[in-house]
Amino acid sequence: MATKTDQRFPKFDTGIHQAAGEETILKFWAEKNIFERTTSERPEAESFVFYEGPPTTNGRPGVHHVLSRTVKDLVCRFWTMQGYRVNRKGGWDTHGLPVEIEVEKQLGISGKPEIEKYGVAEFNARCRSSVFKYREEWNKITERIGFWLDLENPYITLENDYIETVWYLLKRFWDKGLVYAGFKVLPYCPRCGTALSDHEVSQGYKEVTEPSIYAKFKVKGQEDTFILAWTTTPWTLPGNVALAVGDDIDYVKVKQENEFYYLAKARVEILEGEYEVVETVKGRDLVGIEYEPLLAGLDIAALTGQKAYFVAAADFVTTEDGTGVVHTAVMYGADDYALGETLG
Repeated sequence: MATKTDQRFPKFDTGIHQAAGEETILKFWAEKNIFERTTSERPEAESFVFYEGPPTTNGRPGVHHVLSRTVKDLVCRFWTMQGYRVNRKGGWDTHGLPVEIEVEKQLGISGKPEIEKYGVAEFNARCRSSVFKYREEWNKITERIGFWLDLENPYITLENDYIETVWYLLKRFWDKGLVYAGFKVLPYCPRCGTALSDHEVSQGYKEVTEPSIYAKFKVKGQEDTFILAWTTTPWTLPGNVALAVGDDIDYVKVKQENEFYYLAKARVEILEGEYEVVETVKGRDLVGIEYEPLLAGLDIAALTGQKAYFVAAADFVTTEDGTGVVHTAVMYGADDYALGETLG
């Protein structure tokens, strides 16, 4: 049976080269203003608003950007096909270390002291002029991959309109009592003199070999008895305030020569030589056990007046490595700090 062709749309030859076919479709979209018409021709439709998570334009786009933007475009097209008026607002991120580091390379300087010597105002001006270095490349790849986005009216984080809006919203949060002062453990860069986001840290990610140690924590009230903990950050041991175990993990008390050790049953393989299991308990049975400060003369509990040196339960404890007991120093790790907040 013959089918009627909708004359509003061109018939594309599926046999042509894929790239050429894509370019033909892109040309058709541009000539017919298809993207603009998805919003202009349905002014009364319910809105689905999309704000592009803004890229930093002083760096070139990569394959990972194509992947993420394909997913974003898929979601927006779905809601468009559902009859919504989908406003897709583009944006440019003009802040952050990537911009500053790029300018430092251009100037041949490194670190906060050299930036201050160069002049903060002058350095900021160089950052502002540098930030849109690859904007045209971003526009081209946006168009080429068929990612529909309003690039004519983007939000730009360095413009006063954007900055004032952020302060306005922050004030609204403050008025509603949703803003509070607190502490958070963050990576810190001594070269930059600033805290870092996880994303910024991952940009310099490397797999390295670090020393790790097993530490013995003397249990109070039990002669020659210790809790074994493993750490890859031995420099944090002076800040130890607690030991974390898993509620439902099986732990054993073993005797080896003249000493007793607590550790996870699944990790007894770390012990060298002969030993005897004298008791098996759940992690929850160890909670509350107190132990002595690891370093003589450094008693954080006595110095701060706060409770320390006891076993607590935590959901981040595993038996994949170490001893199944996690050394906890609240000022050095996000999980450690969160546990400290929970324990008060």
